[in-house]
Amino acid sequence: MPIAAGEFEAFFAEAEPRLRRALVAACGVDGRDAVAEALTWAWEHWDRVQQLSNPVAYLYRVGRSRVRRRRQRLLFPAPAMHTPWVEPALVPALVALSEQQRVVVVLVHGYGWSQREVAELLEIAPSTVQTHLERALARLRSALEVSADA
Repeated sequence: MPIAAGEFEAFFAEAEPRLRRALVAACGVDGRDAVAEALTWAWEHWDRVQQLSNPVAYLYRVGRSRVRRRRQRLLFPAPAMHTPWVEPALVPALVALSEQQRVVVVLVHGYGWSQREVAELLEIAPSTVQTHLERALARLRSALEVSADA
């Protein structure tokens, strides 16, 4: 079935930023490749994708599985990224979180998503998102040695 003019483009414009933020939160720099692969898959299977009740959540899983399949060890160490505007201990503290905790905290506090939006993307209950968020923030506060009042 051919794609109607502008139909996929409209979907892409709406879905790509959300999908990119979620997959980068989950996969780091590999998330950008995962987005490209997931959206390519969506283009190739548009007749199936447009009938899904939550296509972004489905494409999130497609992207995650594509990254998982091609994970390889680096032959050379990755160059250290210099981010002077970020607390240096934040990146290792985020890496130490579970994947779901990291995704939840980055999407909610980094990108301003609602807990309901994150729950829809991850296909979990909003109360589970709240639990992941509370535990992630507690672990981050502990790792960064800050109190909840600060």
